[in-house]
Amino acid sequence: MNSSRNKLTWLLIAIVGFLTLCPVAMLLAGSFSQGLTAFGKLTYAKYVAAYTDPALLGVLFNTVVFVLGSSLLATVLALFLAYLNTRTDIPFKPLFTVLSIVPMMIPHVLFSVSWALLLNPSNGMLNTFLKDVLSLQHAPFNIYSLPGMILVEGLLNMPIAYLIIAPALSSFDISLEESSRVFGAGVWRTLVRVTLPVLRPAILAAFVLGIVRSLASYAVPRVLGTPGRVDVLATYLFQMISTGFAPDYGRAAALGMSVLAASIGLIVLYRALTADGGKFVTVAGRGFRPAVIELKRARGPLFCVVALLCLIMAVLPVLVLLYTSLVPYAMVPSAHAFSLMSWKNWVEVLQDPVSLLALRNSVFLGVVGATLGVLLSIFVAYVIVKVRTRAAGLLESLSFLSFAFPGIVIGIGYMWFFVQTPLYATLSALLLAYIATYLPYGVRPLASAFVQLHSHLEESSLVCGASPMTTLRRIIVPLLIPGIVSAWILMATMFLRELTVSVVLSRPGSEVLAVQILNFADDGLWGKLSALGIVMILISTGLVLLASLAGKKFRTMQVSH
Repeated sequence: MNSSRNKLTWLLIAIVGFLTLCPVAMLLAGSFSQGLTAFGKLTYAKYVAAYTDPALLGVLFNTVVFVLGSSLLATVLALFLAYLNTRTDIPFKPLFTVLSIVPMMIPHVLFSVSWALLLNPSNGMLNTFLKDVLSLQHAPFNIYSLPGMILVEGLLNMPIAYLIIAPALSSFDISLEESSRVFGAGVWRTLVRVTLPVLRPAILAAFVLGIVRSLASYAVPRVLGTPGRVDVLATYLFQMISTGFAPDYGRAAALGMSVLAASIGLIVLYRALTADGGKFVTVAGRGFRPAVIELKRARGPLFCVVALLCLIMAVLPVLVLLYTSLVPYAMVPSAHAFSLMSWKNWVEVLQDPVSLLALRNSVFLGVVGATLGVLLSIFVAYVIVKVRTRAAGLLESLSFLSFAFPGIVIGIGYMWFFVQTPLYATLSALLLAYIATYLPYGVRPLASAFVQLHSHLEESSLVCGASPMTTLRRIIVPLLIPGIVSAWILMATMFLRELTVSVVLSRPGSEVLAVQILNFADDGLWGKLSALGIVMILISTGLVLLASLAGKKFRTMQVSH
């Protein structure tokens, strides 16, 4: 038994190591190479060119402001919403809890586009409305700016921060705050001296993870930053490999190595912060009682604030896209606009050969990629949880490493690799890159599910003569259905909306939905973009519902047998 587990562990280390370390190695090799086909000629010139570019200083400044600003906004909003949803008597808490994480399901490129449609300075719907009502000469807001990018990225990252902070707040023992007030401390002093220090690991973890996600973000800087000529590292790197007669992949790889090192360092810090969370435990099984804080007269105003935030984050982007898909051009909603509504944009998109090809490719990558990814994740999670060896620890580190990979950077690494193989410019290249990049999204829910299964179940099956594979197929997997469904849904939705890796690796014939939507945005075809975006959201929702129904039916069949 131990021999078969060791063989499985090292086989998985080889597979996951190849998927995660291969692009990093190729990125490193590429940074010292003169070109995509000149690996034998090593040079330091790419590093010199990358780090002596006069434009780099401005790009770094924009990146730091964008990353820190959006992470701070996401963390503050998450803390505010989590506190109200978990600790107070604010109305409709279950609804607000769901709406707080809905932006996770909206592709970042579509969320960014919806804000561009609302607040672009030329014909943004909200800007146009305010100019007409207030008789202004210029648009009051400009989403094509650094503050606009921070706003949208902060709203997009808020659900992740919320999912980290909310559990910590829900298990916080309110008797600590009550003791502080008994000794004369006010509400604000108690918050600063008691509540926030106890929540510090969760808050810092949310902030650091927000930095990682913002550093890897491409959709927001591309859709909102590029029109306003506000470059951050992600768009700066993409310009190196996409503009001019001779794209400089080596210089992009050289700069990408620094971005990758920073991301990996931040992920190590994030894991250290979450690992130390036990030092701040306040619920130990005795004396804990969850309590609800009465908002009293502040209940109504705070309810309105939370409702407005949820409307902005979850409802408004979809409504803006739906409305824009039905009108001939961007215009403020009015009786005249409603009279011009038609299905013209939808018909044109659904008859466009490139859009249909992108649709087929994305569905294929979502369904097949998620299935293969979950299959690999089952074995990886099994080894991580059940095989407690140093090799299993190495596998866990390798599987989590890709979480630190910025999509543009790792896409460049895969470019260096695939260009030497028949996989270049194929769906298979995208499939491998997707699985490698998003493997943690499959491993994490399955590892949590494996933790809940006692080892006696597996041991009893083996004692009765079943092989390890039979035990896994007949005993373990049926009990893992909730985790499998969650992992499949996560991976399928991620694959369907993926942009950052795709924008580097996608070529004619291997277009995907997110890249086609970005092309529509570059061409100013907002109606077609919105129609295709709604199709993407509908497909994502359909996949989620089908996976959930399949999981329920499978569990019912297992119970009946």
